[in-house]
Amino acid sequence: MIEQFVLDAWALLALLQAEEPAASRVRELLLEGERDQVKLLLSIINLGEVYYRVGKRSDRADATDALEKIRHLKLTIVPASDEMVMAAADLKLEYAISYADAFAVALADRTGAILVSGDPELGQLHGRIEIERLRRDE
Repeated sequence: MIEQFVLDAWALLALLQAEEPAASRVRELLLEGERDQVKLLLSIINLGEVYYRVGKRSDRADATDALEKIRHLKLTIVPASDEMVMAAADLKLEYAISYADAFAVALADRTGAILVSGDPELGQLHGRIEIERLRRDE
């Protein structure tokens, strides 16, 4: 079976902002996705988080550009179904993570995918899901 990865907002923002070495790893995964070597997943909630963060840092035009770039990548954007919303809410009850992060975790948990992120607050979830830790040079 093909290996699956969930990209969260942290991973995509690192890519968009060229934050190394995280951006290189995300590009590598995207290339593998283009070659059908891996399947990449993204929660619609995390896509919204990327839009918000880019817009907050810059403006709506840049946020819209970022959204269009992401939508052209070989990613499966997963909607926020009732089941996923409740799974994320349960995770938020159990762990000190953001609500948006809870969607990425829930998606990884439900699909058996590896979560790709550099978000330090997700470290508490080791053992529940597999996490590939990204980093950016300071």
